[in-house]
Amino acid sequence: MPSEGGAGPLIRIENVSKSFGTFKAVDDVSLNIEKGELFALLGGSGCGKTTLLRMLAGFEAPTAGKIFIDGQDMAGIPPYDRPVNMMFQSYALFPHMSVEKNVGYGLKHDGMTSAQRTDRVKQMLDLVKLTDFAGRKPHQLSGGQRQRVALARALAKQPKLLLLDEPLGALDKKLREHTQFEIMSIQEKTGITFVVVTHDQEEAMTLASRIAVMDHGKIKQVGTPTDIYEYPNSTFVAGFIGSINMFDGEVTKTSGDVATVQIAQLGGPIMVPAADSLSAGTKISIAVRPEKITISRSRPKGPNSFSGTVKDLGYFGKDSLYRVKMPSGTLVMVNSVNARRAAESERVAQWEDDVWISFDPQSAIALKG
Repeated sequence: MPSEGGAGPLIRIENVSKSFGTFKAVDDVSLNIEKGELFALLGGSGCGKTTLLRMLAGFEAPTAGKIFIDGQDMAGIPPYDRPVNMMFQSYALFPHMSVEKNVGYGLKHDGMTSAQRTDRVKQMLDLVKLTDFAGRKPHQLSGGQRQRVALARALAKQPKLLLLDEPLGALDKKLREHTQFEIMSIQEKTGITFVVVTHDQEEAMTLASRIAVMDHGKIKQVGTPTDIYEYPNSTFVAGFIGSINMFDGEVTKTSGDVATVQIAQLGGPIMVPAADSLSAGTKISIAVRPEKITISRSRPKGPNSFSGTVKDLGYFGKDSLYRVKMPSGTLVMVNSVNARRAAESERVAQWEDDVWISFDPQSAIALKG
């Protein structure tokens, strides 16, 4: 059994399941989260991420398994006795209270003197850069400012663990991107462990030091953003994180560190890195990110080159997304960075242009499940 405090991960989740009647929301999850991490639980609606968060907070009890926080078994310990605080998606601010009173509300029963509470509130408002707004009411603040008040209130009690449930869901895209970096900065300054629940892949990739991807109550993969994006361990994770092209194929041969895979959708063989599990006759899926594919008007040198026709083109300023139709009818997404200013007529390709697409063998991800 884990020791009381000290060494080891801050959170140890051991074979935890949670059922609601016949529905299993969390299914035999085991996970360690280290002290000082900014950890993300990522998945779609109904995947179990919020239920797992609520079990950490103490709002739900596991049907099976155990949860340890700083070495202590949380079984039977109510939310108010856990070294945990939670920031809700709605922010749950008191509309009749000023910003400083909202931030200091949770300190009333902590045995602190009035002077100590005032000092702590000032520290928190300085941390979230809202000192000049201390006297305002929530309705006098922007969405981003209300979000920071909620964060300051959650941090004021100095919990060992802060849980954030879709913390940026109510913000517009530009403000959400700005606030992501603010949260990262605040987490780094405080050293408090943050666990963030989100369905937004970009948010998880930006915020977290590590990510757990969940689906149907199970954890599919845990890793750094780079691990999850560049080295997914399944077709589900590859398809859930970012945009990706997925092709079905069969290994025809392996030679050294290269495998040849026949891909009917592309109309020929491709070369990919040969993993130990790949051998002739193996049925696999090949995943290639759109930004790893090059589009050109002339046939490039090297392997993994195929001809097609541009059927769709989206211009997004910093980049362009092409959908290239192969002779098989398969549409391949290609993302091209607009590295220099160019007129529309100067783009690499236009609608209905015949083009070539190509990608480096090392950019292909071979997946068996």
